[in-house]
Order: sequence, then structure tokens, then C-alpha cells
Amino acid sequence: MDNQADSYRFTSQEVLCPAERKAGKTPCCSTLKMFIVALSFAYFSKALSGTYMKSSITQIERRFDLSSSLVGLIDGSFEMGNLLFLALVSHFGAKMHRPRLIAVGCLLMAVGSALTGLPHFFMGRYKYDTVIQSSENESIIAPCLNHVEQQDHPGMNSDVPKDSDTECVKDPGSNMWIYVFLGNALRGIGETPVTPLGISYIDDFAKAENSAFYIACLQTITLLGPMFGFLLGSMCAKLYVDIGFVNVDTVTITPKDARWVGAWWLGFFVSSAIMLLSGIPFWFLPRSLPKQGKENKELPDTQQQHPGITSVHSQKLTDIAKGFLPSLKKLLSTPTYFLLLCGSVLKFNSFIGLLTFKAKYMEQQFGQSASRANFLIGVLNLPVVAVGIFLGGLLMKRYKLSVVAGAQLSFLTSFTAYLLLLLQYGTKCDNIQVAGLTVSYNGTPGISHDKQWLFSECNRNCSCRAEEWDPVCSENGITYVSPCLAGCTGSTGHGKHTMFHNCSCVLLTPPPAEGSASVTLGQCPRGADCSRSFTSYMAVSVLSSFINSLGSTPGYMIIIRCIKPQLKSLALGIQTLVMRTLGGIPAPVYFGAFIDSSCLKWGMKKCGGRGACRLYDSDMYRLIFLGLITCLSGSAYFFIIALIVLLRQQFAKEDKRTAEQAPKPGQIELKVPCDFKKEFPVQTLTGTKESLEPRAMQVTKEAGHEEAVTANELQACPVEQCPDVDRPAEQTLNPANGQTEVQKNTVCDSQHTDAKSDVM
Repeated sequence: MDNQADSYRFTSQEVLCPAERKAGKTPCCSTLKMFIVALSFAYFSKALSGTYMKSSITQIERRFDLSSSLVGLIDGSFEMGNLLFLALVSHFGAKMHRPRLIAVGCLLMAVGSALTGLPHFFMGRYKYDTVIQSSENESIIAPCLNHVEQQDHPGMNSDVPKDSDTECVKDPGSNMWIYVFLGNALRGIGETPVTPLGISYIDDFAKAENSAFYIACLQTITLLGPMFGFLLGSMCAKLYVDIGFVNVDTVTITPKDARWVGAWWLGFFVSSAIMLLSGIPFWFLPRSLPKQGKENKELPDTQQQHPGITSVHSQKLTDIAKGFLPSLKKLLSTPTYFLLLCGSVLKFNSFIGLLTFKAKYMEQQFGQSASRANFLIGVLNLPVVAVGIFLGGLLMKRYKLSVVAGAQLSFLTSFTAYLLLLLQYGTKCDNIQVAGLTVSYNGTPGISHDKQWLFSECNRNCSCRAEEWDPVCSENGITYVSPCLAGCTGSTGHGKHTMFHNCSCVLLTPPPAEGSASVTLGQCPRGADCSRSFTSYMAVSVLSSFINSLGSTPGYMIIIRCIKPQLKSLALGIQTLVMRTLGGIPAPVYFGAFIDSSCLKWGMKKCGGRGACRLYDSDMYRLIFLGLITCLSGSAYFFIIALIVLLRQQFAKEDKRTAEQAPKPGQIELKVPCDFKKEFPVQTLTGTKESLEPRAMQVTKEAGHEEAVTANELQACPVEQCPDVDRPAEQTLNPANGQTEVQKNTVCDSQHTDAKSDVM
């Protein structure tokens, strides 16, 4: 009976917009499923672009020599762009041509992605610090005895102290990160209409029992975007940043090196092209569609049937704007919506922090390369999330879960995933042993932030700088910050195969023959214990992601089902606005600032100043990263529990009221007359079958029906016979609040809201 009532539900778009087709004319691409396919592709594209940005955070940080907090601000510029227009688009967009607004948004996102990758072509070639010769001969390098002069090589830059009399010239790309910031912000502006207008469009024209399933399918397909976004990020991170411009065989660093920068710019142009294609179908979609179940029926001309309905074309923007503040006040005064909003903000903070720095956490904690970290997220975490969201929507459809049951399912799955998250505290790797930073030169463990610890008696006579970072690995498993600080006085080989010898700071047991202590390029690899810990971490992470995603769709449907139809677009828009204002913008910044506090070794810019971090205290990083996530998520559950209690009380009252108004056993309820004169009022008759028949016959005669009918015939009277079942008889715009008001004065007005013509 609820499904029957919903099929005649009057949508907000039908109230605001006239029918866009005349009888006998069907606009192209007018089916809801075609809109869902187009919206799925747009969601896929925007998700791919957004997650590619997340996967490139480390590359952007290193390429522009930025701190984690500043690169977090750049990442948050997407939310800033959203903040500027989201509320206005959500309110005004519901009254305009929603598909075309989505098309404009896709175009802006494509331009923003292209602008983000553009600085690469205006910057010089990437230079990293090294003492390795560029030539292929085996000339001897003596780091401790004589610092090498700057090499004439496009990919290298030595650490020779600059002459104090020589003016430092900044790199041409030192401020190019501003274009990345602006491009990401423009992409955020373009994304504004896609989510609120797309979801409200589906819910307006889909049956209630299908709406949750459609949204679940949409979210599932959307998750293919992040999967391909991280895979694209993995592929680009493997490629050297200046690929095609330099000979990669001369590059002496590997993707696991803290100085490595991948081809971060390439993926932004790929995502821009996909985004541009995704917006094309929306230019050809209609403003409104027939309600599901009535596709084969002609839509009458609303203006002719009811001249009181005001078309959106004839409304001025000032008239529409008058209703914004009253609508916003009504929305925020809804307790269920406010509690859900508070809980969502806290959960979104933890989610954004996790998504932004998860790949970097895997790099620093477990020694993975950026390419491998992005690849594992793309092929393990995201597919199970897609399956979980789909199954959650299927549960809603299969068992027809109520709002309360959906909220309880969402809480149960989320809290179970939260408990699994706590297990990640135990999956860890010890700090990599770096002389002068995590261990002393004699091998004693200890964390140091003092630059003086980098110097010891073994390298006191070398001309070394504390700012340099050109790590080498010794046979005893200890990493040294540079060959100079390792006390090396000779070398063999060339390029990436160079080995340094006679290293006075390398302690081996038993002591080697004189002059045989050697080191190789790069940090020392982590042990087998770390590999096992990483396997456990990924298993817990994948399981937690799957369980948490099961409750995603039921939780999302709380807004759809608890908010009035005319406030639906605004509710979704305000939720997105608040979440991104209080979560999307600050979360990457303060997560990055806390992560910066665990840095042990900072890189230095060409003209001085702190650059990107080269080495973190992995224990401190783990406690900060997981601690922030668990605290934010744990706080959100207080609001979610209060929301569930409030929903149960609210629906218990409604069930009690419905039970009191229901006819007693043995009685029937009739709404008469049906399909008669419109000016005749509808009457609800309740009683036994025998007592109702004479009264029903009298009512139908008074209504002008040609023949009297029996109670049995009235009881079977189909609702479709009522010509105005989906449309109120009169509709006016209240100038006081700008809201469209409906006055019920036709035969069928009450029938479309409470169609009860069967035996209760």
C-alpha cells in the first residue's frame, strides 16, 4: 500500500516545472535509466580525477619541495571551490535544467584538471641532490676528501655550498604550485552540481523501492573511478617526471627513493579528456521525466489543466531566492538532519585524512614505493568497497529496510570496521636505521632531531653538510645520510651502479680488512618481519573497508527518506557543503601538519628554506595518523547513536498514530466518489460492508454519477480513474516565503496521498 501511494507521489520537479513535451511527442534520451548511465560515467570521471590527485600527493610534494601541510592545503582547494557555489547551485539548480547544469560542471572539471598538470611544461628539468658522476667512465669519487663540483647534467644537482657573494637564483617553477591550487579549485567548482542535482533527479522520477537500488548501483560504478584513478597514479609514479626529455638510464635514483618524482602531470591530462567526454550526454537530456510506472502515459499540459501553477520560466530569481532562508531554517531545525550532519562531518574528517595520506603512510611505515602503494589501494581496497556498497543497496531493496533499520545497519557495520581499525596499531615496522637520526654511529638506537648528531669522529675531517640527502646502505644494515657522512674516500663503477669504499664510519663485525668497508646507493631495505606486518596490515585494511561499505547506502538513504521532497536537493547540497567546509578543507591541512611534526630529515631548497621531508619517525607517524582517524571516528558514534534513538521514537509515534486511525477488524474504508465531478468533495466512509452500501449509493448519486454503485464496486474502483491523481488542483506562490503551496480541493487529492480502497 505504501508503494502504491508512492507511485502517485508528487515530485518537487513536477511542482516547479511544466511538462516539457506535448501529447504524442517523446524527447530523445527521456528514460531514467539513460540518465543513470550518463550520471554513472560522470561520477566515474570525477572520482577518477579526484583520486588521481590523492595518489599524486607525494609526487607533487617532492616536485615543488612542499611540506605535507601545504600540499594538504592544495588538496583542500577542491573543497574550497565547492564551498563557493554549492549552496546556491543546490537551491537554484533544483528549479532549473538540472542535466545541463551537470554538463557545464563536467566541462569546468575538465578545464581544471588540464590546468593542474600545465605547470610541468613551464618548469625546468627536475634536479635532485647527488654526488654521482653523469659520465659513464669509472672516474673515482672521493666524497669525504673533496666535494664534487656541480655536474653539467640535466638530472643532477650537487650539494656544493653556494658562494656567499653569489646571488641565488630561484628555480623558475618555485611558485608554480599556485597553478595546481587554482586548477584543483576550478575542478571543485565544476563538481558542485553533479552530486546534489544528480541524486535528487533520480529520486524525483524513480519509485521509492527502486531509488535506493539505483543509488547503490551509481555508487558502485562510481567506485570504479577511484580504482582506475589509483591505478593511473601507480602507472605514472613509475615513470620518471621528465620522461621523454632526459635519458632515464642516467637517473641514479629508484622509485623507492625519497627524492624520486614520477610523471605526476600525465594523469591530469588523461582525466581531463575523460571528464570532457562524460559531460556530452547531459546536453541532450530533458529537464524532467515521467514518474516511473507511467512512462507510456501522456503528460497533460500542466499549465492548461491548472493555470494556478507557476512555471519556473515565469518566476524571477528574486522570487526563488526568497524561499532560500526559510527553507534553510526549516532544514537545520530538523533534529534528525542536524544529528546526521554532525556525525557525517566527523566521519568525513577521518575519511579525508585516511584517503589523502594512506599511500604515504604505506611508503613511510612499510617501505613501499608510491607506485606499489597506489596499485594495492586500487586493486585491493576499492573493489571490495564497491562490492560492499552494492550489497548494502541490495539488502535495502531485498528486505525493504525501514529508515530505522537502515540506520542501525549502517551503525553496526561502521562500528565493526572501527574495531578492526584498532588492530592496525599492532601492524608496524621498526624505524629504518639511519646513522645520526634513528641510531648513533656505533649502532645504539635513539631518535634525534639535532643536526649535530649527523657528525661523528669518523667524519669530522670531511667537508660534509648536514642538509644533504644522498643515502647509502652499508653491509651492516645501517643507512648513512650521504657517502660523505659515511666517511667514504673512494668509489668504483658509474651511474646507479656506483659503490663507495674506504668508509670510516661503517662498523662491521668482525672488522673487515683495511679499506674494504663499502656502501651502495640508496636506503637499506627493510627486513622480512616488515613484509609480514605489511601483509597483515593490508588484510585488516581490506576487511575493514568491505564491512564499512556495507552500511554506506542505508546511511545515505536517511536523508532521502527523512527530508521533505521540496527540500531534498537543498539537504544534499548543505550536507556536502558543511562536510567539505569543516572536513574536506581543514582535514588535509591539520593531518599534514601533525605528520610534519614526525619528520626527522628535511630537504633543503636551492636558495635555502625547508623543502619536502626525506625521512619520518615511523613510530610517531603511525601513532599520529591512526590516532587522528580513531578519535574522529569514535566521536562521530555519539551523534549516530542519538540519531538512531530519535528515529526509533519518531517512527514509533507515527506507527501508533496509523494504528489508531486504521479501521477496526471487519470494517472497510472507502473514499468516494471516484472519477466523478471534480468540485464534489471526497468523503471517507468507514464501517461494515452492509452498512456502507446504502450510504455509498447515495453519495455517488449526489456526485452526479449516472448509475448508483455498490460498496463492492466502489471498493474495487481503481485509483487510475482519477484524472488528477498526481496533480493538485491549485497551486500558488506564497510571496511571504517564496514557497509553492498546494491547496487540495479536487476529488482525487486525498486519494493520491492515502489511497486506501481495500479491506484493512
